[in-house]
Amino acid sequence: MERKKIGLALSGGAARGFAHLGVLKVFEENNIPIDLIAGTSAGSFAGGAYACGMKAAEVIEMAREITWLGMAGFSYSPKGFLSNAPMGNFIKKRFPFTKFEDLKIPFAAVACDLETGEEVVRSTGDLPFAIRASCAIPGVFMPLEDEHARRLIDGGVVAPIPTSAVRKMGAETIIAVDVLAPGATYWGRPSTLLGITFQSAMMLLRAASINQHYHADLVIIPKIAHLRPDEIGKLDEFVKAGEEAALEKLDEITALIEEKNSNSAG
Repeated sequence: MERKKIGLALSGGAARGFAHLGVLKVFEENNIPIDLIAGTSAGSFAGGAYACGMKAAEVIEMAREITWLGMAGFSYSPKGFLSNAPMGNFIKKRFPFTKFEDLKIPFAAVACDLETGEEVVRSTGDLPFAIRASCAIPGVFMPLEDEHARRLIDGGVVAPIPTSAVRKMGAETIIAVDVLAPGATYWGRPSTLLGITFQSAMMLLRAASINQHYHADLVIIPKIAHLRPDEIGKLDEFVKAGEEAALEKLDEITALIEEKNSNSAG
């Protein structure tokens, strides 16, 4: 009996994306197969690394080298305060492959066309460029211009969870990992314009990501409401939360896979 293809959709969420690695670790340890991966923003980084064939533990160790200063540099451009070119250099040095065509697991990175607002899914060619585009937070990082003269920004603007992208890749069973849905308990009542603006933006992203849950067969939501998206130094806490969330859903995942395959056979 041919098994239904399982697709993994990894949301954006900056440092919260480290929780994806805990989920991947549990899947690996419990032989949960992953046939296809799509990632948005931080999810594109985690998903791209894993699609290269790296073990979850290897990606976690690589992630320990990540710092905000190491991922960004001043752009000296009115289009964004920072450039994420250093992120591209990091990927070129640390990832086993830099071309989609060489990946061990089919993978897609989701960005957004700044002019049209359309979802741009990249699954061929330059992997570091695609991940940089998917992570180009508007107003912070400069947009990236592709071969079609499109200016690309963070895919979270249009697809916080890339369920549609992974389904188009051929996934028949979709497992989503949403690190935006937990919300935030650390803000309290914002008292500055910056605080109000940031919290409002996070609420919009959270609402958009939750709205995409129905496109997935199962959604994993790590309990990370107390952790900020900028807390890169709390890697281990994020990873542990991802592990715990995946373990809680393990029986459901196994049952879902069996059910899908059983229905296919019938």
